[in-house]
This record gives sequence, C-alpha cells and structure tokens, in this order.
Amino acid sequence: MARTRALDFEEKQRGILDKAAQVFAEQGMEKASMSQIAAFANVSKALLYHYYPAKNALIFAIIHTHLQELDAALEAADDPALAPEQRLRRLVGAVLENYRGADNQHKVQLNAKTALSSEQNTEITAIERRIVRRFSALLRMINPDLQSPGRPLLMPVTMSLFGMLNWVYMWFRDGGQVRREDYADLATTLILEGIMAVR
Repeated sequence: MARTRALDFEEKQRGILDKAAQVFAEQGMEKASMSQIAAFANVSKALLYHYYPAKNALIFAIIHTHLQELDAALEAADDPALAPEQRLRRLVGAVLENYRGADNQHKVQLNAKTALSSEQNTEITAIERRIVRRFSALLRMINPDLQSPGRPLLMPVTMSLFGMLNWVYMWFRDGGQVRREDYADLATTLILEGIMAVR
C-alpha cells in the first residue's frame, strides 16, 4: 500500500526550498552542502534526501518552482483586451511583484545552470522561453519594425527589458524612495519610448 502524503507536505517542501535557496545564494552552488541545507532548514538529512535525492534535484526544484510561479503570475496579469502598451506595463509589474521576496531564488536561477542535467536545463529553458515569448509578442505588436528581416531587433529589445528586470535585485530595496510600481512605470516607459525610436 502506497504511503499517503502528510498534510503539511507542500508546506514542508516549500520551506526546504526557501531555506535551500538562501544557502545556495550565500554559499554558492559548489560550496553549499546538503548537510548545511538540512541544518539550516531544521530538517534531518534523511528527510531532505527523501524530498530531493541529489543536490541538482534541489537546485532544479528551486528554479522550476520560481519560474512556474512567475509564468502563472504573468498568465493571470495578462489581459488581451487592453492596449499592448497597457498589457506590457501590467506584465512588467507582475514580474517585479513576483520577484518580491525571491532574491535568493532569482540568484539561484541566474547562477545554477551548470549544476543541472541537460534534461533539467531543457525543462527550465522551455519555461523561460515561454515567458520571453509573451513579452516579445507584445513588443512586436507595439513596433512591428523590430522584426524586420534585414535588422531583427526584437530579441535584443526583449532581452534588454529582461536585463532591467532581472538585475533589479542588485540595487532595489523595498521601503526605499522608489517603489516597485514606480520602477515598473520607469522600465516600461524606457522600453516603450525607446522602441518607438528604433527604425
């Protein structure tokens, strides 16, 4: 007879992922050990290995969960009834809100690809590409010239936007003079006004 999951299975699992992300972000992927993570998460090594049989499985779970939540937040925020410019602003805001409290997970995502298997990287890349396509489709609607055959600039512009968003954790602090909403407006304005000048 199969064992049933404990009622707090998902809560325990999420707690482990959050604590592990902190350890990886502070120690690095190579230095961080499963023993350190188990101690920091206040669980036994046996329980940690029960959930995640290897370090790369734990790293994969952190990144996969982070990206799935971002993808779901973007799906919920996107409204095709809005003008493309308004849709873009909503999506930028959704990204920044999803990044709230997720600096450690974000650092793991940016730095841990080499720790994953090719199959794990393929799965992560598929979600990342789905997220990027959502933004590039909007940017193309706003300025179709970005995808001209002789000068294809859609991907560079799209990744420039992600550059502004993905590195915000390096300098942004909640409670400062600039709010997330303010930066969402700023990033959207920079992209919108910038791409209209691209010819």
